[in-house]
Amino acid sequence: MTNKGILVVLSGFSGSGKGTLVKRLLEEYDNYALSISMTTRLPRPGEEHGKSYFFVTREEFTSTIERDGLLEYAQYCDNFYGTPKAYVEEQLANGKDVILEIEVQGALQIKEKFPETLLLFVTPPSAKVLKERLAGRGTETEEVINKRMRRAAEEADSMALYDNIIVNDDLEACVKYTHNVIQSAHSTPDRVSKLIVNLKEELNGFSEGE
Repeated sequence: MTNKGILVVLSGFSGSGKGTLVKRLLEEYDNYALSISMTTRLPRPGEEHGKSYFFVTREEFTSTIERDGLLEYAQYCDNFYGTPKAYVEEQLANGKDVILEIEVQGALQIKEKFPETLLLFVTPPSAKVLKERLAGRGTETEEVINKRMRRAAEEADSMALYDNIIVNDDLEACVKYTHNVIQSAHSTPDRVSKLIVNLKEELNGFSEGE
């Protein structure tokens, strides 16, 4: 079909397992590349510049915005996060499907600027399961869990704007299903427009020759 990669934006509730899903896709298949975000927040223990994030100053972040060097950016908890454009464009040109794991706000920004983007939203099968997963982490207070649940309720308002809803119930099945969804997207009419135009021209040529 087409050799160009697809820009895949993956969002989901905190606790939906989207991070694990992305990790497994990268491990299982060799056609994916993970976009690394730029942020103004300080590194956490174990995080590396250029692997976890590109850690920059506010001045550097602002300069990148002014150069139109970001696909999208947003502010969370007094820090800025954004998606560097150059890396994404390079990987797409090389035929890689580039995965961005970002929040709803940034996802919709990208979809508006690049309509061909594939938006996937990851969710557990129910709100009850979501709360159980958050509690199961054992790292967050009941107050934080309730805050994340309220945030999830807000994010749910945007689910209908996504191209596909990925229900993460069984991880193995979810990984395979998500891969199939992405690969199937390579065959949508908007992504094989050149093929369609060529076929129409050839068919018209045959018709005229009869």
